[in-house]
Amino acid sequence: MIRFRSFRAALLTLILGVVAVAQVSTYIIVANVNRVQAEREIETDLRHAVSAFSRVNEAQTLLLASSAKAVASDFAFRKLFFESADDLRTLQSAFASASNRINADLNAWVDLDGQVIASSLPVPDEAFMDVVFRADESEEAEASGYCEINGQPYSVVTVPIRAPIIVGWWVVGFRIDEDFAGELQAQTRVEVSFANRSGAIIASSLPAATQAALETNWRRMSTGSVEIQNLRLAENDYKISVARAPLEEGGEIAIILQFSLDEKLAPARRLGRLILFVSIGGLVVATLLAGGFARRLSRPVQRLAEHTRIIAGGDYGVRLELKRDDELGALARAFNAMSRGLAERDQVRDLLDKNVSPEVAAQLMREGSALGGEEREVSVLFADLRGFTTLSENLPPREVVTLLNRYLDRMSQAVEAEGGVIDKFIGDEVMALFGAPLAGTNSALRAIRAALGMRTALAALNQELATEGHPPLAFGIGINTAPVIAGNIGSQRRLNYSVIGDGVNLAARLQTQTRNPAFNTDLIISATTLALALADGRVLTRDLGTVTVKGRAQESQIYAVEGLE
Repeated sequence: MIRFRSFRAALLTLILGVVAVAQVSTYIIVANVNRVQAEREIETDLRHAVSAFSRVNEAQTLLLASSAKAVASDFAFRKLFFESADDLRTLQSAFASASNRINADLNAWVDLDGQVIASSLPVPDEAFMDVVFRADESEEAEASGYCEINGQPYSVVTVPIRAPIIVGWWVVGFRIDEDFAGELQAQTRVEVSFANRSGAIIASSLPAATQAALETNWRRMSTGSVEIQNLRLAENDYKISVARAPLEEGGEIAIILQFSLDEKLAPARRLGRLILFVSIGGLVVATLLAGGFARRLSRPVQRLAEHTRIIAGGDYGVRLELKRDDELGALARAFNAMSRGLAERDQVRDLLDKNVSPEVAAQLMREGSALGGEEREVSVLFADLRGFTTLSENLPPREVVTLLNRYLDRMSQAVEAEGGVIDKFIGDEVMALFGAPLAGTNSALRAIRAALGMRTALAALNQELATEGHPPLAFGIGINTAPVIAGNIGSQRRLNYSVIGDGVNLAARLQTQTRNPAFNTDLIISATTLALALADGRVLTRDLGTVTVKGRAQESQIYAVEGLE
């Protein structure tokens, strides 16, 4: 299968292929139809020519017979015949004179026994016996036929000589020669040739070279009467029909009718050449038009492809301008609408990422914002900034916000470094989740690592604040691991991804326990969190005993985290 490297080449090839196939098919169909039609016309002409030969021969025979009968009934002719019956020289002279009067090529006197008395050509004594006997038996006392003298065929007719009864027969005839073939060809537009009983061509309207080829090949044809066959003569194709006529003395002559297929097809071939030239011209015009059409169509497609690459690169501000009212123009407008939609989607995604964690944003984009949730085991971390209210009283509001944002940014980085998700900022408090919305390995251990990272980040921030003349910051962190319900919580118009459950409340209460000076720690975890964390790592802790937190009747075992081994 051909593979095209450009849409323009494929379209151009397709259009030119269709045009070429149509033109070639038209040329072939026209050529075949013309050939079939020409062959049918030739066959019809050949059949008509056979009938025309019979009519022409009959007409000349009747004319010759009428002339002969008129001369035979002449008193002076009959008187000369009777007075000179024994004088052969005188009879021959009389017949020669009569032949000139009726324009006959053959002239013979035959007695009642069918014997030749005198003849203008040397013939056997019984040469005309059959035709004379047929004339004697006919009601018209007349008969015609063909004979061959010295290889030359003649068409003959026999008329009676009366005194007043029939006392003899007069046989007259004309040669079947080149003149007769030319006359027949002029009437029928079909080439005519005659062959004697030995098969030699003795007369033809064909050119000499074609006639010689015919004489060499025609005898190989089948002998059926008026059967039309194909024969190649002198570099030309001919349709040939052969009719045969019996000779009086035995054998037969052949009337060979030929029609040049090349000659008949000449007008059709001229038309074919004209069609070919027109087809070539049409193909050239189609090439130019198709090239222009392909270019006009491919350029917008190329621009659409380029615009697609621009959009794929994230540049949604570029607009594709195609001033067209067709489908490509509609497609360009759809591309522009898509670009605007993608820009708006990215803007929403960016705002969403800034208001919720990227993981939550991804889940919302992927699964939608339906209300509800699922039960998961999650490690919940609460981090509260100590003394922030007092700090806010001594600083202008803008500086307070700036400082708070610096703090929250460092804390968020530490959480996200361990695969945690910032659930929300509650003033100066941070709520983070490990294990939701994305599950991960050992959420308890990751939450402890994140809290220690937050401790390190806060120490670095305090060094910066010290150089700026600000007092140091402190926080308290509580972590608990428990089954909770995680999902979208809120109303149909406004919702928030969060977790709900007793384990969340316990984490918040553990964070408040860091305020107790007796514990002397900024990071407290539950026994559940410690147990899970120890499954994959070693955590340095200090047992703080059990406490009863606000809102719970059951005591909770708690631990202060010193670090990791």
